[in-house]
Amino acid sequence: MPSSTTPFSSVADRTPLILDGGMGRELHRMGAPFRQPEWSALSLMERPDLVQQAHENFLKAGAHVITTNSYAVVPFHIGEERFAARGEELARLSGHLGRQAIAAQAQGGKPSLLAGSLPPAGGSYRPDLFTPQKAEAILTPLIRGLAPSADLWLAETQSSIAELQTAHRLVQQSTDDARPFWGSFTLDDSDPAALIHQHAPVRLRSGELLEEAVEAALQLKLEALLFNCSDPRIMETALHTARKVLKTHGDSTTLKLGVYANGFAHNHHDGEGEGANESITPLDGTLTSQRYADFAQHWLAAGADIIGGCCGIGPEHLAALAAHFS
Repeated sequence: MPSSTTPFSSVADRTPLILDGGMGRELHRMGAPFRQPEWSALSLMERPDLVQQAHENFLKAGAHVITTNSYAVVPFHIGEERFAARGEELARLSGHLGRQAIAAQAQGGKPSLLAGSLPPAGGSYRPDLFTPQKAEAILTPLIRGLAPSADLWLAETQSSIAELQTAHRLVQQSTDDARPFWGSFTLDDSDPAALIHQHAPVRLRSGELLEEAVEAALQLKLEALLFNCSDPRIMETALHTARKVLKTHGDSTTLKLGVYANGFAHNHHDGEGEGANESITPLDGTLTSQRYADFAQHWLAAGADIIGGCCGIGPEHLAALAAHFS
């Protein structure tokens, strides 16, 4: 059963909540069934036991929150026919596996939480493929499947404000509970140097300004706004930008901020959405656990309440975060 625990009940000491890492690459590392176009959904269909093991790997490393393996349960990855036949079933299975992993790793103290992943309906980094109608047809069965298991909702890798707004609306329409809703935007990281040195404003992959996205998150009354699947070098600037917006609202907002960056070797995504069914992006071999923890320390100082990892960030990175912030 979903937990009623409030995830931020004990973060006043500025110890961040630790989110898990990238499920797909962890499955790949484990030797689980993994290929394009199915991505992490292939293991969900063929070796669900390894999906549970991957969750447990992140929990053992120190994750406070794990995310359901439902990101690739969309037609973009598993095809229209398979999604129509099994989409809700696979989402339900992903939630069940997450709960099983939490039960298997249950220890004394604060319980771990399960975030129900709501992916971009048109594929990663493709705001041009988004329509509210398409999103409703895809996300509604995912919400139904995840509802029995999720402690909170996480609409992640959202490339536009409209994507996030639609996911939030569909959850409100489809459920009658008050579970927390987190939204996470992926950012335009095609020119990291310009963002690091503040020569250009931070934007979503849609081109919308981050300030606009933060205001939208406040209007939706989200519990947390995160930035994910983007270059770790730009996340500190994104956090500073978001904090500036929040300061203009004074004490009227309790919105939490978070980061889970990716470990890609090259973050230039022109055309990568179209190629997401054809290749597996290489990872940055220099992004060691310690280097990632160093980034995370800067994110904490910039106001991050939640820190985790996306593609290529594994249990070893999470363990370094847990040790660093313990």
